[in-house]
Amino acid sequence: MIHVLSVASECAPLVKTGGLADVAGALPAALAPHEVTMRTLLPGYPAVMQALKTPEIIWENPDLFGGPARVLAGQGGGLDLLVLDAPHLFDRKGSLYLGPDGKDWPDNPERYGALCWVAAQIARDGAAGWQPDLLHLHDWQAGLTPVYLRQHGLPHVPTLLTIHNIAFQGLAEAEDLVRLRLPATGFTREGFEYWGKISALKAGLIYADKISTVSPTYAGELLTPEFGMGLDGVLRVRQADLVGILNGVDTEAWTPPYKTARGKTRHKEALREEFGLPESDGPLCVVVSRLTQQKGLDLLLEALPRLLAGGGQLALLGSGDKALEQAFTKAAKSEANVAVKIGYDEALSRRLIAGGDAILVPSRFEPCGLTQLYGLRFGTLPLVAYTGGLADTVIPASPAGLRAGAATGIQFHPVSTEALGRALDQLCALYREGATWRRMQKNAMAHPVGWEHSAADYADLYRAVLTR
Repeated sequence: MIHVLSVASECAPLVKTGGLADVAGALPAALAPHEVTMRTLLPGYPAVMQALKTPEIIWENPDLFGGPARVLAGQGGGLDLLVLDAPHLFDRKGSLYLGPDGKDWPDNPERYGALCWVAAQIARDGAAGWQPDLLHLHDWQAGLTPVYLRQHGLPHVPTLLTIHNIAFQGLAEAEDLVRLRLPATGFTREGFEYWGKISALKAGLIYADKISTVSPTYAGELLTPEFGMGLDGVLRVRQADLVGILNGVDTEAWTPPYKTARGKTRHKEALREEFGLPESDGPLCVVVSRLTQQKGLDLLLEALPRLLAGGGQLALLGSGDKALEQAFTKAAKSEANVAVKIGYDEALSRRLIAGGDAILVPSRFEPCGLTQLYGLRFGTLPLVAYTGGLADTVIPASPAGLRAGAATGIQFHPVSTEALGRALDQLCALYREGATWRRMQKNAMAHPVGWEHSAADYADLYRAVLTR
């Protein structure tokens, strides 16, 4: 049996801003059949503290990065948790990472430095008799842990760092070295120094025993300047230790309310009614996304006339960039076949995926992506950019894919307005070919999107780390 401590800044169903939370929340149960037990170390945000059942104090410190702290062991959200209860760092309303002004909390380096410090303490001392064999670290928020392990004289405790999105790197000023309890000897180009600053993510990339990311294609993309966000050189040095493992989804939580795609009809009608869309002979396309340039939603705005000219419709749920919010809202006011709701609503997102014919994911880069997996599961055909996990999970409706009867969606490349427009033309044409569309829906719903294969890959990776 392998005992793993998962160190994460968010974890579904307790707290979530993105795919990191879904992975951290799904792995413990997915790994259990592979003789892996996992405890998850989380910050003591208000939502986590409220969900924690039967807490037991297992560690206390009067001054952890500026205030008293303790670690509580207990259960919450179906998970075996260790929670860092440090009110001066985590007892805050609103976003996990952002203050009321919409900017990063200025003490984010200390907040997640403290999480890493405690992870190293647990590796050294155990937690109420439980000792991890390996630490699984998620993104920059856990990236300093291997540095602290070395300070504790424990470089032999194996570590795996998973990159969920390399765009977020956890930068801090050089003068924060002492406050973060970091050794000055590590502040070099070969260490965690990054253009005169401290990079928590680079620390993890340099010092972790193995590195993984959330799709094989993204693992390759990270080695290039286009996608490596300034850390591609570090990753090329560590290329032999870099592995891409696809994310999965919880197939029980994401079970469609119909057995075949023909059952979509009433859900599609209800969705049109909810969004105030008229009847149409074309495909009802849905978007559930953050409205950002990364997600390629500006390209969708520009290509929208192609979809509408082909008889298609758009129902969008999302929030983010204010200019994009306003532009989509304006489009909805001027086009009867476009409907937009700004914000996020988990239940509504499920109704969109259940009722839509296609789900659009035109991302400029996408480490793995989950919405296209939900689309496959629900027979809502994904139209995706050829990048990252989107490339790894959708079998394109190319001539070969269609002849083989294997296609599950549409891919486009390059990531441009013109290429997206051509893909939307293809989408509308395929929709009019009823038999072909239905075959693609059947393929999509049969496509494996759960954690079975990926959990086995993680278990094998853990064993490889332990036997180094």
